[in-house]
Amino acid sequence: MTSPAHPGDQNPSDSREPALLEAASTGLPAALSDLGRLVRIPGMAWPAFDQTQLERSAEAVAALATDTGVFDDVRILRADIPGTDEKGQPAVLATRAARNGKPRILLYAHHDVQPPGDDELWETPPFEPTVRDGRMYGRGAADDKAGIMAHIAAIRALAEVRGDDLDLGIAMFIEGEEEYGSRSFAQFLSDNKDALRADAIVVADSGNWDSVTPGLTVSLRGNARFTVRVRTLDHASHSGMFGGAVPDAMMTTVKMLSTLWNDDGSVAVEGMTERDAPTPEYGEETLRDEAGLLPGTTPIGGGTILSRIWNKPSVTVIGIDATSVSAASNTLLPEATVVISARVAPGQSADDAYAALEAHLRAHAPFGAELTFSDVDLGDGFLVDTSGWAVSLTRDAMRDGYGVAPIDLGVGGSIPFISDLVREFPAAQILVTGVEDPHSRAHSPNESLHLDTFRHAVATEALLLSRMNDTSI
Repeated sequence: MTSPAHPGDQNPSDSREPALLEAASTGLPAALSDLGRLVRIPGMAWPAFDQTQLERSAEAVAALATDTGVFDDVRILRADIPGTDEKGQPAVLATRAARNGKPRILLYAHHDVQPPGDDELWETPPFEPTVRDGRMYGRGAADDKAGIMAHIAAIRALAEVRGDDLDLGIAMFIEGEEEYGSRSFAQFLSDNKDALRADAIVVADSGNWDSVTPGLTVSLRGNARFTVRVRTLDHASHSGMFGGAVPDAMMTTVKMLSTLWNDDGSVAVEGMTERDAPTPEYGEETLRDEAGLLPGTTPIGGGTILSRIWNKPSVTVIGIDATSVSAASNTLLPEATVVISARVAPGQSADDAYAALEAHLRAHAPFGAELTFSDVDLGDGFLVDTSGWAVSLTRDAMRDGYGVAPIDLGVGGSIPFISDLVREFPAAQILVTGVEDPHSRAHSPNESLHLDTFRHAVATEALLLSRMNDTSI
């Protein structure tokens, strides 16, 4: 496509933009009400949960898309999960054709949510949206049902103000299994490639610098998650009879795992790389506030704090199967199983990082312990080419929607399916945005959405869509 002129050169004082911002503002109560209705639907993609709730959730999103009056077609679709005879969870695909040479944009979010965890840790019920102190609390209120409603609210404002002048092509893809690993995502892209093809893709599933400063995510770490079983005995043995001569699986596992980190907590795995890139100023006090670090606990790693989160690898043990405290006995454990989640520096492939981790653990398994690796789940990181025309449009829209210049962010988390988007649509510019702020607590108890951040995000997206509508290709 031909790169358009900078938006500031096209419509420096578009008389419709004040009306657009007003429409976005007056539409907020309805958008938040709709968000509350979505939060009340406990749609989780894990098989242990009621899968009919995901169907309810998809139907609710499809109805919202239809009611905008903008889309030519709205469907609920499922794609095959490769390598199985299963279908993925229901996704919503809404499309309208581009007219008069205008660009086409793909808007992504997901309607499935994380399980709530321990209900006792929630101050209010996880699936009962509650507004207090300028925030809406509830599972999915931020991640990512607010992303859905940012798209819907922006489209509503755009349709109200632009009316028959709306020629922008729009595809909206609302996934139903992002939190469960996007198992059918790649197949969904392949099945619906023509409907999803776009000049720019907005992935509304990230965060912002803070509650008042927008962020455009320009790098994401990859991920390598796997399970490793450690065996030292073919049966449990008496710890008094044989302890001191026989290595039990727990002691062996602890010794092996301890080799993954240096004394300062940084990753000690040969072959896991780092990215050299500057980071904004971010102090330890901010880290303590945003992460909930206890007063006596110190940060780990070296270099700037954000370089540790954005540009360096991390390794976390996120699960362990062994004898529980309540069932403890004087027994040498024959085996232990752990789940390891590693974050991979942008620029390194997840395959290479996993190979380095497996080689390290095999080399450092003490006493000849038997290791079995399984359930390997890999996703590559992402680096944005920030020179594109859509990136410029997005930054300007953020500046005008928030009233504050945006910051280019790296994100320590992973969105592995972005590599699928890059592979399937190599010419599209991918714009990773979001409605979360550092206190949203996505995936944690008391997840919440900062309402002012949501207001600014809706205004930003309405401006972006309107300005894209004024761009010719």
